[in-house]
Order: sequence, then structure tokens, then C-alpha cells
Amino acid sequence: MTMNHQDTPRSQTILAALDIDGTLLPPGSMRVPRAVHHAVSRFLAAGHHVVLASGRSLIGVLPIARSLGLAGGWVVASNGAVTARIDQQALSGYVLEDVQNFDPGLVVQFARAEFPGVQIGAERVGWGYDVTRLFAPGELNGAQQVVAPDYLAERSTTRLVLRGVGVERLVGAVRAAGLTALQMESGWMDVTAPGLSKAVALEKVRANLGVEPARTVAIGDGENDLEMLRWATHAVAMGHASALVREVADEVTGTLDEHGAAVALDALHAGEGAMPW
Repeated sequence: MTMNHQDTPRSQTILAALDIDGTLLPPGSMRVPRAVHHAVSRFLAAGHHVVLASGRSLIGVLPIARSLGLAGGWVVASNGAVTARIDQQALSGYVLEDVQNFDPGLVVQFARAEFPGVQIGAERVGWGYDVTRLFAPGELNGAQQVVAPDYLAERSTTRLVLRGVGVERLVGAVRAAGLTALQMESGWMDVTAPGLSKAVALEKVRANLGVEPARTVAIGDGENDLEMLRWATHAVAMGHASALVREVADEVTGTLDEHGAAVALDALHAGEGAMPW
């Protein structure tokens, strides 16, 4: 018999934390593959929780959450800097549950001194980014407003994006200053408040939902997913993930083209494989 959300004992509820880009859909895409949509729907219908945990800003995560039918669900954005709950009764369609800001002034000053041509973006939650120079379409979620570097440096933000050849060499210095720095790709670095990660935000969500710590799953493909994978009791790496990511995981599923995340969710729903419960 297939359980529904009304007869699934709370002690058996699973929280599945899902990365978006490279896990559910191609990077930058806004279209959820049918196989992923169906797998998420089956998982939710069984009474479990799906929490999107992404490096995208909130405005880039929300359309995916809505496409997946996560009404009333939780999302983690900006690599853990922003946590929100979907709420159709709210004017914005969501409620901010946790927002972690930091002062970007020192990073902006240092980055411009080391890389005079650096391109900088500072997130404005729910809207887009203040930028020193327009980013190419699809590189940032939401609107963009060009501002003077000094103006950008004086306003607190949840996420600072630095783009420029070699800018990843600043990761060590930014971390030494006490902030969280992630190299997302060559020439691209994200900076957030101290001590943040997807895992830190997800642990707060788990506690709020009342899910047992032992019944957590994470599926991801990138190095910004490492802490999330370590946090989960059962960690699943996508088949195309790097060796570093796959080594952290308890299981490796199919690639993005093979809809590996959908396969993993269906296996969880069916109780298949060597799950820890």
C-alpha cells in the first residue's frame, strides 16, 4: 500500500535536500525535467519533505520551487545566506525565515585593489543585484542595477559575487578575514557571512520541521554541496560530479542527463538500497 501524507508517521518522514544547478536541471535553466517533477511529486505525496538548497539567489530558486509544487515548503538560497518558506498568502509568495547579511566593504576594496577590472554584484534579496557592471544574461538571477563601487561597498548584503580572471586567488584572503568564500568556477567567487553553508541552514530547517537527524538525505554535484552532503545521514552524488564530491557521498546516482536525482528520490520512496533506516 502506498502511504500518503496523512498516514505517514512523523518518525518515518524523510527530509531530502536537493541542489538545483547540475542536480535537478542544467545550470542556469528554469525548466524542470518531467522525470524530476514526477519523482518529487511522488516523494511529497508519500509525506516526505523536499528542501531546495542552492547557490542561486532566492529569486532564482522560487520559480523552481513553485514548478515542483513545493507549496508551503522551505528553500535555502545563496549557499545558506537566505532561508525562506513558500507562502501563497504572503504578497511576495514567500516568508523570509533567516537572512544573514555582512558588510562587503573590505572585500570590495581589496578585490578592486588586486583586480582593477573585477566585476562585482551584491544581492538584494527578492529583487536581484546591485552591480558595478552588468553581468551577462543568465549569470545572475533577477534584475540588475549599475551602481558606483563605493555605494555597493557601503550596503550590507547576503551574497557578494566577484568575477574576473584569477579572482579565485582571493579565496584564502577572504576566508582569513573571517568570511565564507566559495570558488564557484574559474574566475568566479561567492562571498557570504561567516560560518555559512547550505548545511548550516538545512540543520535549522530540519529542526523546524521536526525531522529526525538520522532521516536526512542530500543530493548534489558541486563543491558548494560538500558540507550539505556531510550533514546528511545519506549523501548522494550525481554521476557527473567530481571525484572530490563522489568520495564524500554514500551513493553515486546517474548523471544529469540520466535524471539521477529522480532515480535516487524514487529509490528512497520505494525503500530500496542500503539506506541507514
